[in-house]
Amino acid sequence: MEYTNLLLEQNGAVAVITINRPKALNSLNSDTLLELSTVLDELGRDSGVKVVILTGSGEKAFIAGADISQMKDFSPLEGRRFAQLGQATFRKLELLPQPVIAAVNGFALGGGCELAMACDIRLASENAKFGQPEVTLGLTAGFGGTQRLPRLVGTGLASELLFTGDIIDVQEAYRIRLVNHVFAVDTLMEEALKLANKIAGRAPAAVQLSKSAIQRGINMDLDSAQAYEADAFGLTFSTKDQTEGCTAFVEKRKAVFEGR
Repeated sequence: MEYTNLLLEQNGAVAVITINRPKALNSLNSDTLLELSTVLDELGRDSGVKVVILTGSGEKAFIAGADISQMKDFSPLEGRRFAQLGQATFRKLELLPQPVIAAVNGFALGGGCELAMACDIRLASENAKFGQPEVTLGLTAGFGGTQRLPRLVGTGLASELLFTGDIIDVQEAYRIRLVNHVFAVDTLMEEALKLANKIAGRAPAAVQLSKSAIQRGINMDLDSAQAYEADAFGLTFSTKDQTEGCTAFVEKRKAVFEGR
C-alpha cells in the first residue's frame, strides 16, 4: 500500500516506519495518524516482521508535535475527537505484538514525545530534545502524555515537565530514564537496526509474550500480573522454539529459532 505521510521499509525481519513530513517537521495531523493506524494493522498481521523501528524523516525532527495549523481552530468536540484518534493510534502501537524501537532524531515534542513513549524502547541521537510544551499553547497533552510520562519517570518529574512545558536535552532525558541509549546522529539508525536484529534473533513467541506481560502487567496488581506472567511462561512450552532453545543450551550450542 502507498502512503502519503509515511514510509514503510522492510530489512529482513525488521520493519522501519518513517514519519515523512519533513517540511512540517513531521508533525502529526489526522491523515498521518490514520495512515499510521493502518500501517500498524498491516504489520500486526505480518508474521515475517519480528521488530519495528519508528523514526522521523531528516535529522531536525523526530516529530515536532501535533499539527498546530490543523488544531488551532478546533471546537471542543473536534479537539476531543483528535485526542481520541491520537490516543487510539498510540495505544495500537503500544499493543502491537512486535517490539517497537523509537529512533529519536531531533525534536520529540508534544505528540512526538508521546509517540516515542508509546514505543517499547527509546534510542536517541545527540541532538534529540524532548518535551510536552502544550501548556505554552494553552493546551494539555492529549495523546497520552499525562499518563505515560509519570509511568516512565515518576509523578514529580512528569508534573514539572507537563506544568512548565520545558524542553529538555537528550542528556537530561537519559538521566531521567526517558531514553535507553544516546548515539551520534550519524549512527542512530545503525544502532537501532543492530538492536532490532538482535531482538529479531530471539524466539519470536517468547519476545511477544514478554512484551504482552510487560504491557498488560504494569497496570495490574502484582498478584494478577504474576498470574499473567505464569500463563505466558506456560504458553512458551507449546512452541518448537522452546524445545530448540532449551535443547541447544543443554547441548552447549547456539539455538536456531524458526518462529514456531
